[in-house]
Amino acid sequence: MARCPWATVEPNTTYHDKEWGVPVHDDRRLFEFLILEGAQAGLSWSTILKKRENYRKAFDGFRPEKIARYGARDVKRLLSDTGIVRNRLKIAATIQNAKAFLAVQKEFGSFDAYLWSFVGGKPKQNRWRKMSQVPARTTESDAMSRDLIKRGFKFVGSTICYALMQATGMVNDHLVSCPQHAMIGGARPRR
Repeated sequence: MARCPWATVEPNTTYHDKEWGVPVHDDRRLFEFLILEGAQAGLSWSTILKKRENYRKAFDGFRPEKIARYGARDVKRLLSDTGIVRNRLKIAATIQNAKAFLAVQKEFGSFDAYLWSFVGGKPKQNRWRKMSQVPARTTESDAMSRDLIKRGFKFVGSTICYALMQATGMVNDHLVSCPQHAMIGGARPRR
């Protein structure tokens, strides 16, 4: 199988084959990806993938309604949790993002409707032949980043937003030589 070149070792291989680029429309899963992409800033994605289950436990299954109520005791608990990235700013951002997420849900009916509006509601099918062609950001991720920041979200720069778009299938950035490119091009959304 000629996977995308970044997916040669675990956990990247399984993530690439089963999740990356498959459209996500479940609000809780979109929130999870938003938080994990922000946590990844300055680190490798494989580091975050290895800590993903720990994140799910530490952050109550990424339930934003619960995280939005975290207080000082929760922050202290998270700062001592060796299973996650213990960065005070990223932890505070997760709590703030949960609050902002709930506000977006209330305004738009779902986070899904809001987030997918940046790509017109359907995945953009790219046709990259080499990894060097894949952008780190686009006009859509720039717009998403600006709007998320305006709404109070943290750790949502354009590069993080583009990674979120790739992860959740808003864009299909598998190389055309990768079997996943064609599979995802006709994939049914994950709920």
